[in-house]
Order: sequence, then structure tokens, then C-alpha cells
Amino acid sequence: MKTAAVLIRDPEQQYEGLRTSLGLLLEDTLVQMFVLHHEIANMDEAYRDNMEFIDEMEGERFSNHSANVEKYGFKHVTMADVAEKIIAADVVIPF
Repeated sequence: MKTAAVLIRDPEQQYEGLRTSLGLLLEDTLVQMFVLHHEIANMDEAYRDNMEFIDEMEGERFSNHSANVEKYGFKHVTMADVAEKIIAADVVIPF
């Protein structure tokens, strides 16, 4: 199984990063989604539902921003951890 790291650094791209993560999961790819350097800007019901779908499909959600960890259930990650995970990934998709 292939592994994809989806890096979401631009708050304007958070929906595109989430949709890409979901699409990859549907294609039998292990997905690690990273929201870096910002709190999720628009946590509406659709975004929350899609994050739960990522969890149900055994994708992983990481963030280095404490608000995402505390409010939205992301796993905390340091930039050193991010570097290790993207080196190990088969595909890296930046947003």
C-alpha cells in the first residue's frame, strides 16, 4: 500500500487538502494529513464530517498548531516528525 503525506500550509487551501486526502483514502492509499502553522480557519459541519470520515477510513491527522490538537483531535507533530514522515512517504502533496 502506498503512503501519501498531504501538507496543508496555506489556510486558503484547507478544503482542497482535505478533499485530496479523502480521495486518496478511497483509492486504497494510506494518508497522513498535516495542517501546519495555522488553526483550521472554517470548521463548519461539512469539514468536521469529512475529518471524521478520514478517521473512520484509518487516515491520520497531524498538526503542529496546538489549537488543532486541543479543539479538533489532531495528533501533535513537530517539524522534525513531519520531516521523517514525508521522507518515508511514497507521495508528498503540498498545499
